[in-house]
This record gives sequence, structure tokens and C-alpha cells, in this order.
Amino acid sequence: MKPMKLLLVGLLVGSALPAWALDQLVEKKTFEMPSYTTLGGKGIRDVKVGYESYGTLNAAKDNVVLIPHFFSGNSHVAGKYKADDKASGYWDAIVGPGKTLDTDKYFIIGVDSLCNINTKDGVTVTTGPASLDPATGKPYGMSFPVVGIGDIVNVQKALLDSLGIKKLHAVMGASMGAMQSWDWAARYPDMVERLVSVVGTPWLDAYAVLVMQSWADPIMLDPNWNHGDYYGKAEPVDGLALAFKLVNYQARQPAWAREAFGRKWAEAAKDPAQAWGNQYAVEKWQDDASRARAKLSDANNFICLARANALFVLGGKPTVEEGLKAVKAKVLLLPDHRDLLLFPDYSREAGELLKAQGNKVEYLELEGNLGHLDGVVGISQASERIAKFLAE
Repeated sequence: MKPMKLLLVGLLVGSALPAWALDQLVEKKTFEMPSYTTLGGKGIRDVKVGYESYGTLNAAKDNVVLIPHFFSGNSHVAGKYKADDKASGYWDAIVGPGKTLDTDKYFIIGVDSLCNINTKDGVTVTTGPASLDPATGKPYGMSFPVVGIGDIVNVQKALLDSLGIKKLHAVMGASMGAMQSWDWAARYPDMVERLVSVVGTPWLDAYAVLVMQSWADPIMLDPNWNHGDYYGKAEPVDGLALAFKLVNYQARQPAWAREAFGRKWAEAAKDPAQAWGNQYAVEKWQDDASRARAKLSDANNFICLARANALFVLGGKPTVEEGLKAVKAKVLLLPDHRDLLLFPDYSREAGELLKAQGNKVEYLELEGNLGHLDGVVGISQASERIAKFLAE
């Protein structure tokens, strides 16, 4: 199998980048909070999120680069947990000694989000609907409080507080990770010196809200979902697999499908025109990859995270303009020119608003055939620009 196809399969089934990327070993750690009160005023007890770090925190504790992750990701930014792991972290290509995010210079932190979907991968640590409610000893299910991007950011802030970190050299993330980065810059403007928004946006409009709903709907239409009460029973794997199908193709664009599959049949002797069960290769790949990913994930956590995205309001301000006014950081915008999920127009508009209020803004469009996913697997093309931005 060609390297690019391995990358695509890895992103779908829960691994990140292929094993040839880097051999540094990293340790998954756990941050715990006795309780957390959501921005909606609801309490959550025994909050746990996983995190991992790369490099060394300097004496002044001001060389920190925080990397929040994308929707289907986790804190595994780079390296491997074990030498024989098949995959390295998703931005391994730019993290390490002498690389763009130079671990001889920066202390880099990745954090698992609340409601992280990867609950069955054996390494992700998260609190969400699949977690046990201390009051009942049973999974929360859909009784888990609604959380937003701001809540995810606030838990990260508590983690950094516990480490004595009061200044961030930069916050940098892709997609949902970029949304968290924007929220960091608006919610804690005196703490964030630089913001790198990769295939991201400081707001989600009504269209994007509909996209989030379309991702959650197949799960809730699966009879096994049972209003979120499926733990210990048959799980809504069919609905979750369909949800992943929507995520997968919407995060790509047509040139990728043409290049990777064309019009090939899944099996040479089975013409799709001759029987309903015969598939094209792209259909078979999508079915297999989405179902494999569904088996590693939790449906309620998926719904919870989709709602967190839909609720995103920059810094908790009533308008995006007011949210942007709070941002003091230097900003580097890295949208993808063919992104069909978070359109480059979002970044262009944000850049113009920031420039009008006096912020320093840089802009570079990523290129490639993957669309939105170029922000994950194609990040190396922006290496020089990112390195220069971080050094300024």
C-alpha cells in the first residue's frame, strides 16, 4: 500500500501517522480535578483528561506551545508510546529536535478533550458520557452535562495552572483544535502570545451547525442508541459508522477520491451494475474504515463533542467581533484552499477583522488534494512559515 493511502486509513481507524515518522517515546499522563463547573452551571465530579508533553519546560515556564486536537483526535501529537507502535502522533513530522516545533527549544503539550470520542483505544483519558457517574456508579449517558469549547479550554487551563504555567508562547491546533486555540486567545488574552489557526475558524455559522447536526443524527436514529442508554447492551455501531462516513468524506475533497480510487470496483469480478451488493473500491474502503473507527469510539461522546462544536462562541462573547476584540496575540492563519468543511473564507474574514483592529496577522493557504485533512497530514508544507512565526 502506498504511503498516502496508509495515512488516510490511519486517520480513519484511529491511528495517526505511519510508523516511519519518528522514534521518540512519549508518556501518557493523567490530570485530575475533584470537580468542575461547566459554563452552563452544571457540576462534574472526578474530572480526568490525558495529556502528553515533548521537550523540557524552561525555568521561566514561558516556552510552552499548547496543541489542542481536532475532532476525532486526541493528545497524541508526536512520537510513540512504545517502540513497536505502528503509528506516531499526528503532527510527528513537525515535532521533535531541530524540527518546526523544536523540542530542544519548546515545551509542547497535547491534551485529551472532554467527551473525547476515542474511549476504547486504550490510551485516551477523558471524562464524558461514557464515564461513570460517581453518584450512581453507572455511565452518565446523556445525563452528562452539555459542554462547550470553552469548557474544554478551561480544563486545559486548570492543567496548566497545576504545572505553574502562566504564559503560552503559542497555542496551535487544527480544525476543532484551532477553535480551541482561538478561544484560548479570547478567553485568556494576557496568557497567549501567538495563535496558529490551522484549517480553523473563530466562529461556526448556521451552516456549520447543520453539519454538526448531520453528524449526530445517524447515531440517534440507530435503535440501539436508545436515548443514550446502551451501556452493557448492543451499541449503536451502525449509526456511529454512518456518522464517521459523513465526517470522513466532508473532511476531504473530490480530487482525493479520484487520485486514491478512481472508478475501480471493490472486487474485479463484481460489477456494481450487476448486483446491489457489489461495490466500488471507494465504497468498500469507506465502509470498512468507518466501521473500524466506530468500534474504537463511543457514540454518546461523539454526540457530546459535536454539540460542543455547534455551541462554539468565541471567548463566550455575544458576537464574534467582540470575541476578536479580546484577542491580543499575533495570529498566523493556515486555511486550506480546498477545504469543504471550514472554508478558507472564514480565515480570510477573521484576518481582515483582526487587521482592522490592529493585530499582527499572517496568512498562508495550504495546498493539496485532501482538503480539510491537509491541515493534519500536509502540515509540513507550512513548516518554514510556522518556525519563523514562532521565532518572531
